[in-house]
Formats: sequence, structure tokens, C-alpha cells
Amino acid sequence: MIKNIAIAISVLLLTIACTSTPTDNAQNCDTIIDDYGDTVVVPHSPRRIVSTSPAVTEILFALHADTLMVGRTDFCTYPPEASEIESIGGISNLNVEKIVSLHPDLVISGSMVPQKNIRQLATLGIPVVCVIEKQNFNGLFANIEQIGKLTNHVHEADSLTAYIHQQLQHLQTAIDTSSLRPSVYYVVGFGSTGNFTAGGKSFINDIITMAGGTNMASNLDGWAYSLEALMEGDPDFIVVRREDSASFCNTHPYNRLSAVKNHRVIGINSALIDLQTPRNINAVIFLRKKIEQSPIR
Repeated sequence: MIKNIAIAISVLLLTIACTSTPTDNAQNCDTIIDDYGDTVVVPHSPRRIVSTSPAVTEILFALHADTLMVGRTDFCTYPPEASEIESIGGISNLNVEKIVSLHPDLVISGSMVPQKNIRQLATLGIPVVCVIEKQNFNGLFANIEQIGKLTNHVHEADSLTAYIHQQLQHLQTAIDTSSLRPSVYYVVGFGSTGNFTAGGKSFINDIITMAGGTNMASNLDGWAYSLEALMEGDPDFIVVRREDSASFCNTHPYNRLSAVKNHRVIGINSALIDLQTPRNINAVIFLRKKIEQSPIR
């Protein structure tokens, strides 16, 4: 009974947000197509947003649209202020009842949320817009723009993308295009479970390139990479999540790689590079600095 009442209230609130008369409906609601190609009717000015994606949460905060948030996942931990927003739990096991109880007029989701949960929410009358990770760095700008439009923070979105573009332009000007670009390998996974890295069709590939390196796995389609190819390629630099750096360097046969022997293993905050967020520019700047500190002769 309580669950049914919560659902009814949620649907009622959405109905109020998108009033029933044709004129008011056109003024108060927008029809958009999300990243999965779904047509979604959303409030023109949402007031109660639930984010089911850490990347979306970061962008909402970067746009100063966090005041509209009433829910986020356990994995939405940046910025630290996100912890003050009520959590709905996990991502792959989305708690639909919890979301409904927060009476959202908009849910912004990512690629990790099961489609069945998205359909459940849509059936309950709660609009869900999926803003997913793109394969290239420029996709970040598209995501910022989309979330800016959804939240009526277009000016903030324009300012943020302009700032990132400015930082990138400064970096590219500083990089001597005639100089040798060192080969770089990014460790996504290693050891007995297999070797995994980011291929050429990923925004991580673009981060490496914009930092002045060449992704050793740029020809890779997918994520799995053979140990033989890694050892034979013997990259100039290894980039690995900071928490995995010591383990990687001390594990055979990775400890035989030139980058390990020459102290060219770069431990990075995984949040800067694994999620497609405005902090990706910090990853570019960080890697560029590390590469400059150990030039390849």
C-alpha cells in the first residue's frame, strides 16, 4: 500500500510539472532524444533530480546544478559535498522503490544502469534521460551541453566547455609537434585475470594523445590486450591507477618492462581518467607534466 501511494504521488508531481493543457504543456515540458535514441518528455525546469551516474553527478556539481539533486548513488562520491545528498544505493542493482520515494521529476542515468530499471521508471511515469560515456574526448562537451540544457544551466555549460577548450589549446601550443611522442600504455587490468587497456576508440586514448604521448594500443578494438604484445611493445611510459602502481611494478613479468626499470610508471588518480568528466582535463595536464619530467632521448 505504501509503495503504491509513493508511486501515485510521484506520478502526480510529474503531471503537475507537465500540465495537461496543450499550451502549458509546450511551455513546461521539452521532448528530447537521449543517448540510447529514446524519446523522453522532460520538465522544462526540473526541480528534483536523481543521478544514477557518478559522471553525471560530477557534471551537475560542475554546473552548479547540484541544488536540484535529491538523490545519487553510493558511487557518486565526488565532489565530497555529494555525500550530503541522499543515496539510492548501487547502480547495477538500482533501487527503484527508493528512487520513487524521492519523488523525482527527472532521473539522469548512465550506461551502467540496467535497461529493465530504466523501463520500470518510465512505466511509473518518471522521465529517464540517459547520458552515456562517449568514445572520444569531445563527447565530454556533448554530455556537458546535454546536462546543461536539461537543468537550464546552459550558460554554465558554455562557460565550462570554453574553459576546458582553453586549457587544451594552451597545452597543445606548448607541445612541440616535431618532438618524439613517447609510447604510453594504460593499465586497466593485469595479472592472472588478463591484461586490459584502452584502445584507440576511447576517450582515454585521446587523453594520452593530448598529453603528448602515443597510445601503444591505439589499434586495439576492445579492451583485452595480450601479454606478449605488451612485453614486445615495451612502452616508454606505463600509466596505472595509483592504488595498483606498486603491485604492477612488483609483479612478474611486468617488472621487466623498461618503463618499470627506468621509473617511468605514472600512478594516477583513477577518477581523473576512468570517468568521462570535466576532471579529464586534469588528467591531461597531469600526464603531460609527468612525460615532460622524463623526456625520451
